[in-house]
Amino acid sequence: MKQGRRLMNKGAIIAGLATLAALAVAIHGIGYFTHPGHAPLLRVHSGLNRTVLLIHIIGSCVAIVTGPVQFVAALRTRFPRWHRRVGYGYFAGVAVGGVAGLYSATVSMGGLVAHTGFFLLAVLWLATAAFALAAIRQRRIALHREWMVRCYALTFAAVTLRLWLPFLTAASGSFDEAYQTVAWLSWVPNLIVAEIWNRKTQP
Repeated sequence: MKQGRRLMNKGAIIAGLATLAALAVAIHGIGYFTHPGHAPLLRVHSGLNRTVLLIHIIGSCVAIVTGPVQFVAALRTRFPRWHRRVGYGYFAGVAVGGVAGLYSATVSMGGLVAHTGFFLLAVLWLATAAFALAAIRQRRIALHREWMVRCYALTFAAVTLRLWLPFLTAASGSFDEAYQTVAWLSWVPNLIVAEIWNRKTQP
């Protein structure tokens, strides 16, 4: 019990840091619309590819910002209706960002390795959100929480990608090689951590 409480306290600190990181990424995403000339990805995409990428960014920004507050127990307890509404907003963001991500993955930089990594990320992102939504509709709260942890770990790939990419680029000396690696490194470790967290915090 004490170990569980310590983990929850650490979780609150982690959630706070994650929220700040998520807000930073969301603000960065807004730059794709306010300063498109400074967005490298927009310079290599045009037409349909560019439009779908922007749709992916919109959905992802909604998900990454609304996700952290859903894990705050006090808010869930005191404002259950608000929690439910924000939750549907989160799922909508994942749905929009995930479906657009499926397409964007196939035209991303980095070749087949990157395409496969990002496509699988989009598939798992959509799947974990679907399982989380199905669980809460069945009133299986503990299961819903576990799937939400997995889902947001994948959402958080938007943050970890930006943390890993500069180091990988510097280490390899090649942006293409770094992009191929980050297509997997941005989310696989996140999912592993989510599984460990779920096991440690199970009643």
